[in-house]
Amino acid sequence: MKNLNIMFYFLFVCFFVISCNQNNEKKVKYDQTVGQTINTFYGDALEFKESYNLLRVLSKDIGQRLSGSEGAKKAVLWTKKIMEDYGFDSVYLQPVMVPHWERDKTRQEAYFLNSNGQKISLSILAAGGSVSTPKEGLVANVVEVKSLEEVDQLGEGGVKGNVVFYNKAFNPRFINQGNSYGSTGFQRRSGAIKAAEYGAVASVFRSLSSSDDDVPHTGSMSYKDAVDSIPHAGLGVVSAKKLSAELKIDKNLKLFLNFGGKWYPDALSHNVIGEIKGSEFPDEIITVGGHLDSWDVGEGAHDDGAGCVHSIGALRLFQKQNIKPKRTLRAVMFMNEENGLKGGQEYALQAVELKENHIAAIESDASAYVPRGFGFSGSDEQLEKLRGWLQYFDKNTISYFSKGGGGADIGPLHRSLGTPMFGLNIDGQKYFEMHHTEKDVFELINERELELGTASLASLIFLIDKYGL
Repeated sequence: MKNLNIMFYFLFVCFFVISCNQNNEKKVKYDQTVGQTINTFYGDALEFKESYNLLRVLSKDIGQRLSGSEGAKKAVLWTKKIMEDYGFDSVYLQPVMVPHWERDKTRQEAYFLNSNGQKISLSILAAGGSVSTPKEGLVANVVEVKSLEEVDQLGEGGVKGNVVFYNKAFNPRFINQGNSYGSTGFQRRSGAIKAAEYGAVASVFRSLSSSDDDVPHTGSMSYKDAVDSIPHAGLGVVSAKKLSAELKIDKNLKLFLNFGGKWYPDALSHNVIGEIKGSEFPDEIITVGGHLDSWDVGEGAHDDGAGCVHSIGALRLFQKQNIKPKRTLRAVMFMNEENGLKGGQEYALQAVELKENHIAAIESDASAYVPRGFGFSGSDEQLEKLRGWLQYFDKNTISYFSKGGGGADIGPLHRSLGTPMFGLNIDGQKYFEMHHTEKDVFELINERELELGTASLASLIFLIDKYGL
């Protein structure tokens, strides 16, 4: 009897294993036609380089595109014309009111006198949205901290009348430098509020950079209505180190600052939208997009010109193969991601009011470096299905779908309608060397890396359109 039980057990195990293998094989069965279509997406993108050529014009001919600026207006009109010239089924502008801040480029100075009386100049750049110092600048003592909690500990007695210097460095031990960005971003975003609560006259922060250079970073900051608005700026990493070293020698060091910017009334701008209508389910929408605005000190090539041409280029690849999607494909160039998110909010508001059916939203806002995978916010069942599609991607492109992901501009849509959302993930080891700096220019773009991103988006859109979520 014992041997008979063992035999039955063995047969049961064999049957279970065979059954599981059959189920897995059925779930991930490779479709040669689908594979060929996706291979052609990559081949066309790499050969014709249309995204790369579009980005050259956006970066070099238009350049900076901060919300409310003349550059932003030019970018809106240019993007609309590009999609019209491609013959998308419909191209239109979605009005949105955006904040309008401009940097005072005539004033960008910081220095201190060292223990030998020598003037040491520092590399500085006002955070986006900062108020200005007095025209003649200001001089004050400096207190160095590495957290908001340290400011609380110093209190009014240690902060009032001084400049608060936030000096928390990127952690080089993180493989994903986005983790370092997340753990240091409080300095730029909230540093001025906390310093002002205790009477500081200004605040400066170590640039959110993975590089030991002296190129200062800008980026969006915040003020609080109930608290005085004080000037707030980023120091280049080398400059931050110089200041910190001198403070160890001279606790009474005085810092001179002269920088700033000005707020203007909100300005009319637009999201730019282009569509290829679905042949079977035109009311089901797959949205893909990037943000058209950029900071004012570079060309916005990586952030986020790349995401814009990725999105337009993905739909263009459908045209190249004369693919008629079943669902409507919509490329959206969002306005005002950098300092307000008004474009993403307006897009979601209109989607709700028009009762649109978005079955998926995809965002590219992680640069033009090599694509590695997609982050996904949706159900576990959907994620399992997505992972079955990995067989269609070359291992040198998309190698994973991870839980959690999306983007700032499609986040409001996800929260309002529950739309599953994707974010294109890239190899970001170099991203925070140039993020929000004058170094974000077209010359840093590698054409093949950029085009791999375009083809990866087109491939994901194609799979969603064919199989659904």
